[in-house]
Amino acid sequence: MPPAPATTLASFNSLLASLARSGRPAQALCTFRDMLARGVRPDQFTLPPVLRSCTLTGDAGLASTSHALVVKLGAQENLFVASALVLCYAGLSNLPDARRLFDGMRERDAVLWTSMLSAYAQGGEPDAALRFFGSMVAAGMELDAVVMVSLLLACGQLGWRRHGRSVHACCVRRFLGMPLSLGNALVDMYVKCGDFAFAERVFAGMPRRDVISWSALILGHGLNGHSDVALRFFDRMEAEGIRPNSVTFLGALSACAHSGMVDKAYAILKGMKLWGIEPELKHYSCMADTLGRAGHVVEAVKLIEEMPFEPDEAILGGVLAACRVHGEMESAEWVSKRLMDMSPGKSGYYMSLANIYSDAGRYSDAERIRGLMKEVKVNKLPGHSSVELDADRFHIMSN
Repeated sequence: MPPAPATTLASFNSLLASLARSGRPAQALCTFRDMLARGVRPDQFTLPPVLRSCTLTGDAGLASTSHALVVKLGAQENLFVASALVLCYAGLSNLPDARRLFDGMRERDAVLWTSMLSAYAQGGEPDAALRFFGSMVAAGMELDAVVMVSLLLACGQLGWRRHGRSVHACCVRRFLGMPLSLGNALVDMYVKCGDFAFAERVFAGMPRRDVISWSALILGHGLNGHSDVALRFFDRMEAEGIRPNSVTFLGALSACAHSGMVDKAYAILKGMKLWGIEPELKHYSCMADTLGRAGHVVEAVKLIEEMPFEPDEAILGGVLAACRVHGEMESAEWVSKRLMDMSPGKSGYYMSLANIYSDAGRYSDAERIRGLMKEVKVNKLPGHSSVELDADRFHIMSN
């Protein structure tokens, strides 16, 4: 039964808080808009749940409007409201504004410090995260499990294994019994730093493991070419009844690509749907890569044509590389045309097709492509083709 329509500030505030807490941010924002339309003036209790809902829905426009209301109400000095603003901007990946607000606050609690640290770590700014951690220590903030998880994320992103081991030692001293979130962060950090032996040691010693624990190992081994190990963990996970997620399947498909296991990759892709998980573009990219590396280039092109997404340059670039390796001329022409339409200014795609023609002895066609480059004023960059294609394929595999 839907809640009764709110009419007073108190009833609006109560409804907004309830909707934000119960995971219905879109409804919370609709309620807030209705409140403004009715001329009900918000107060310091209105805006925090609204700002949280803006973060969850990615509504940067309404976040800016709410910020303006905070200033208009003179509530920017309220710790509760100011903290909500910082967290909102951080959650929307607007780290400069989040930090500006943070620095301008007279009071800061441990939750705010920790949230700002997490924002840097999760926002892909590990150097800033570690510098900010130094400020936290200097300010005497408590170093809880959430702080340690953020630190481990930063160390993994930077590949700082030595620093990560120091954080690990600190965790062992400070926390009796490793919390699940910390165990997962440690496994992820060691995997990203390439220390798979230690990652597996942490994994084996965890009192409890979930899909994130398993997926970190499976994806890490899969991306690094340890196909047998990745698939062994994948089969163990399935045998233990742990429900896989899209990251788990990405790791398993990556392992198949490295080992050329076409039938296994098809079975895994089919298994996703049996678990009720719809394959994303990155899963199809792994499948196409598996087919291309195994020499099934025509099959890879057919997969791309039939998948429910428009292909991007990375998946097509990977198949084009396979076309040259396996001398698949017709597919190379189709893929090259798609790539040239997408990025007519990239020389690598023209040169790849020209080289494929040259490899096949079709020198006049190769010259025609080089002439086309001049016609559309595309400059050849030394080594550009191979570097570009390899980088594109790595990008697909690492996201």
